[in-house]
Amino acid sequence: MTIHAVNQISQGNVMSLNLDENSASYQIRAYQPGVLQVNDQTFTNSIIITPDKLINTWPPQSIDELTREHLTEVIALHPSILLIGTGHELQFPDIKIYGDLINYGIGVEIMNTHAACRTYNVLTSEGRSVAAALIIK
Repeated sequence: MTIHAVNQISQGNVMSLNLDENSASYQIRAYQPGVLQVNDQTFTNSIIITPDKLINTWPPQSIDELTREHLTEVIALHPSILLIGTGHELQFPDIKIYGDLINYGIGVEIMNTHAACRTYNVLTSEGRSVAAALIIK
């Protein structure tokens, strides 16, 4: 359970709070380049995460290492959308690497890993079927 501040306290205004009932078993708590915290575990290697599954042995450690084969694990997870976090900087992989996912009806969004972590948390709080393939470095 997380409480999010909606409004800031300023000049006598009252802060409103909303209770966030995120039921995902795996939630991203923190990210900085090279380190990712999921629940109470810290990772320094790339991962694939869904609300109910964590794959912490995902091979690519940079976007340059990402291959089509690395994303085949996502097809078996059947998410509606895959977020690909490309590391500290936004880099677009070749469409040949992730094009198969689109053919399976999986939407693909590419962003830097910081943005992918935030988006993953928002989508899981909405109960969406999401997976995130996150390059940590």
